[in-house]
Amino acid sequence: MDSNKIKKGLGRGLSSLIGETKIESQNNQLSISEMIPNKYQPRKIFDENSLNELTKSIEQRGILQPIIVRKSNHDKSKFEIIAGERRWLAAQRAGLHNVPVVVTEADDLKSLEFAIVENVQRHDLNPLEEAQGYKRLIDEFSYDQEKVSKFIGKSRSHITNSLRLLILPEEVIKLIETQKLTAGHAKILVGLENAGFVANKIVEKKLSVRQAENFVKIFKNKKQKSNNKDANIKDLEISVSNKIGLNVEIKNKKNNKGKITFEYKDLDQLNKIIEIIKTNY
Repeated sequence: MDSNKIKKGLGRGLSSLIGETKIESQNNQLSISEMIPNKYQPRKIFDENSLNELTKSIEQRGILQPIIVRKSNHDKSKFEIIAGERRWLAAQRAGLHNVPVVVTEADDLKSLEFAIVENVQRHDLNPLEEAQGYKRLIDEFSYDQEKVSKFIGKSRSHITNSLRLLILPEEVIKLIETQKLTAGHAKILVGLENAGFVANKIVEKKLSVRQAENFVKIFKNKKQKSNNKDANIKDLEISVSNKIGLNVEIKNKKNNKGKITFEYKDLDQLNKIIEIIKTNY
């Protein structure tokens, strides 16, 4: 296989990385059983539909782009996949015994770099996996955000915003992992109190990113108004609410004029409010 075609197919970022490593073999076939997954693979979830589509493609056309591997440090009879684990999984499903590979020398850092670049360029990572990949470069290989930015070819703000996703509550992270929330939704939730509650409302109501932004604004405004309310008024709201079993809001102006609002969710609750008023007044 022509090395120029290999580089062109894998993308500019991977080509650059390949150029920095010693290639032992450009045109080689390995048995699927000789290969093991990359321990630095940032991808944790492989979309089943996408994997099935790739399997069908491989059955019809074979593997068009070689899998990049290195010799395993732990088992000399095996080769560790650096880039192309999804192709390797699909090849197994397609019943292939041997697959085309590029065997290269790469240390742990270079292996992680390969895996991140391939997945980011192919948009194969969910937002959380992308952030976790960047964090490993920072925590395990002493990268800073500026170096990650230059290496990945993304803006510094993109890296910063990506890493901020990792501070979200566990329940929100699960929604991102299962693709129930997008990166756009997740960014809105970063730093928000009750992020889990808001996230579940976004999923429940199937809100777009724009709709979610408006929902969060309303949520913040209500919370701010609630925080600014006089303590005596808040106590009165709670007391009346507990008495009648409905949500109650009291808006009292400086001149002691205002209004009281009873929230009802069905006709029975409305009738209950009317009955209370009729009985007492």
